[in-house]
Amino acid sequence: MNLAKISANGQITVPVEIRRLLGLKSGDKILFYQKQDGEVVLSNASAQAIRKAQSAFSGAAEAMGISSEEDVQALVDEVRYGKER
Repeated sequence: MNLAKISANGQITVPVEIRRLLGLKSGDKILFYQKQDGEVVLSNASAQAIRKAQSAFSGAAEAMGISSEEDVQALVDEVRYGKER
């Protein structure tokens, strides 16, 4: 268990163990959200955004017929240079 004190300005220092656990570094943003049971959770906002994007794009490659690195490169070439796949 870790404890943090709130300053007069409402700031807290996240304990080093928690920063390490969440992969936080100077300048990172922390996301606070409340679960349905009232518990408040904090997480690394960048990591949360990446997970959300990964979830949103899940299955997109298969739907587009992309199954290899060569397919990815062909798609990049098509977008960059207008080359057909």
